[in-house]
Amino acid sequence: MNDRQMTEDRVLGGRVTLRQQADGYRAGMDAALLAAACDALPAQRVLEPGCGVGGALLAAAIRRPGAIFQGIERDSAAAALACENATLNGLAERVSVREGDVEAGFRALDLPAFDAVMTNPPFFDDPGALRAPAPAKSGAWMADGGLAAWTGFCLKAVREGGTITMIHRADRLADILGQLAPKAGSFRIRPIAPFADAPAKRVIVRAVKTGKAPLALLPPLVLHDREGGKHSPEAEAILRGEAALGW
Repeated sequence: MNDRQMTEDRVLGGRVTLRQQADGYRAGMDAALLAAACDALPAQRVLEPGCGVGGALLAAAIRRPGAIFQGIERDSAAAALACENATLNGLAERVSVREGDVEAGFRALDLPAFDAVMTNPPFFDDPGALRAPAPAKSGAWMADGGLAAWTGFCLKAVREGGTITMIHRADRLADILGQLAPKAGSFRIRPIAPFADAPAKRVIVRAVKTGKAPLALLPPLVLHDREGGKHSPEAEAILRGEAALGW
C-alpha cells in the first residue's frame, strides 16, 4: 500500500481525519449514521465488529468522549489503517483495533462482554446474486457466514442489559428481528429513507439483550429533499456532528 493509493478525508464536520484506500471499501453514509446512533455513556465499553478503517468507530468516539471503543477487523490492511487513524485523530487512548473474524465467534477474541455493540454488517451473503464492484470491496459487501453469523456474534459480545445497534438494508429487517429476538428485545427501529415520499432503504435497529419493552417504530430519517439540496437539514446536522440520531 502506498500513498498514491490512499486518500485523506475529513468527516464529522472536519473533526475526524480518515485515511482510506482509494480503491477499497470506503466509509460513507452508513458509517456516519451508525456513529450518530451510538448512545454509549461515559466509561462504557463499545465494540464494533467489522470496523474497517475506523469510519464509524472514530466518529462515535468523538461523539461520546467518555466511552471506550474496541474495533475488530479481519482485513489486516484495514485494521492497520484503523489503528493509524486512531493515532492520527488523537484517540489511541480510547480507541483500539485488533484483527479478528466474526466467523470465528466472539469467544475466540478472549474479551469480556461489552456494554454496547455497534455494527454495519456486509449487506449480502449470496456471492451468486451479487458481484462486488471491485475485488478490494468484496469482504465488506459479502458476509461469508450470512447475517446470522453477525447477529450471533453481537449477542455473545454484549452483556445482559447491553445494547446492540445495527444498520442494514431495510428488506432484511424481518431477518434481523427474528435472529435477535430469542435473546434480545426492547427493539427500536429507525427507518432511513432517501426522500420523504420514498420507501426506506436502510434501517437502524437498536436492541437490548434480555430487554422486554415493546417494539417501537420511530419516525424516519429523510436523507435528501427534492429541492436540490444535497442533504435534508436534519441529515446535514447529523453528518456534521451537530446532532445525534436519538432513540
